[in-house]
Amino acid sequence: MINIPELDQCVHCGLCLNQCPTYRVLQLEPESPRGRIHLVRAVTEGRIEANERFAEHIHLCLMCRACESACPSGVRYGRIAEAARAVVGPPGSPLARALEGFVFTRLLPSPLMLRAVARLLRLYQRSGLQSMSRAFLPARLYEMTAMLPPLPDRFFTPQDEPLPARGERRAHVAMLGGCVMSLLFADINEATVRVLRRNGCDVLIPKAQGCCGALNIHNGETTMAKVMARRNIDAFLDCGAEAVIVNAAGCGAAMKEYGHLLRDDPVYAEKAARFARLVKDASEFLAALGPVAPRGRIEMTVTYQDPCHLAHGQRVRAQPRALLTAVPGLRLIEMEGSDRCCGSAGIYNLTHPEMSQELLREKMVSIATTSAEAVVAPNPGCMLQLGYGASRYGPPLPVFHLMELLDRAYGGEAPPSI
Repeated sequence: MINIPELDQCVHCGLCLNQCPTYRVLQLEPESPRGRIHLVRAVTEGRIEANERFAEHIHLCLMCRACESACPSGVRYGRIAEAARAVVGPPGSPLARALEGFVFTRLLPSPLMLRAVARLLRLYQRSGLQSMSRAFLPARLYEMTAMLPPLPDRFFTPQDEPLPARGERRAHVAMLGGCVMSLLFADINEATVRVLRRNGCDVLIPKAQGCCGALNIHNGETTMAKVMARRNIDAFLDCGAEAVIVNAAGCGAAMKEYGHLLRDDPVYAEKAARFARLVKDASEFLAALGPVAPRGRIEMTVTYQDPCHLAHGQRVRAQPRALLTAVPGLRLIEMEGSDRCCGSAGIYNLTHPEMSQELLREKMVSIATTSAEAVVAPNPGCMLQLGYGASRYGPPLPVFHLMELLDRAYGGEAPPSI
């Protein structure tokens, strides 16, 4: 049985329909937020079973939460879908579920194991095997490896000694290193630290931190997600930081909702709510702090992709654009549907590749119409997806994180493109 108070808020007005990616593509009521809410209510009332067919409808959702931005009643659809997924479990075949279970409960919670796997992937990329692997790897697994950027020579390492502000000290912050960001995008994490320090922040990156648990939560695995949340709360809450900075949209959205995740935990409920109030996206924090004006010019025309969990999950839209337009020489051209999902959605591009690719093709068309020279997308999943789209469908544009361009404008290292 699923107990979800948010179900009673939905008035089935249908304003969410055309904001939903799966409904726009399929035009089927069960593949819309309204339709899925109706199905979940039917399960809670015992009118239908939470069977495999029900699970298919729930898992086809990308969890982009665009419906939440459109809903006049303030329905927290993400909470409804997460609760339903906690009942039906992860998607896929028994083998896929077993693999996902290993990733969610063994791999993601272990920084040491994650780094070991990343080293093996780096060796695989540099050995020449990747170019030959199409012949012997399953197609889906090959596509997954093809989406990865070259793994860096070094990974981003947390440290308990704060890195001092440059210039006048304005804030003391802590920063999430993240799992994917630390391993695949160490340079972006380093750029984020430099930008924060340049803006007068002492930056602490606690060693005790770990993966935020977002992938677990979104795919119905809440037991280990709660363990991971408690670990991060313990690592960050009492370190004296005025804010916990996150440069990955999905991580930030999950951490801002730790209070909901641990609402029934007698030890952590209050601490989780207090921690969630500290969490800030890097762009959100800098815009509120009042950024130091960058002086370096970047002569480039860019378009901006709103990560779903930044625009819809955290309601952060204007701040990244304000930071971009403050860079001398940088020109921002808006694309149509910038806040429509690109099809990445955590592991959705692996579990539902057909729908994911349909949405990616749509996104690349929107990008092409801007005639921009690059895309800015401050979220690792979006960066990987759009980089793959640029190589497969075109236009062949580089994809940057917002912090890379700000770092360059402040005199940091020139950003590599995805």
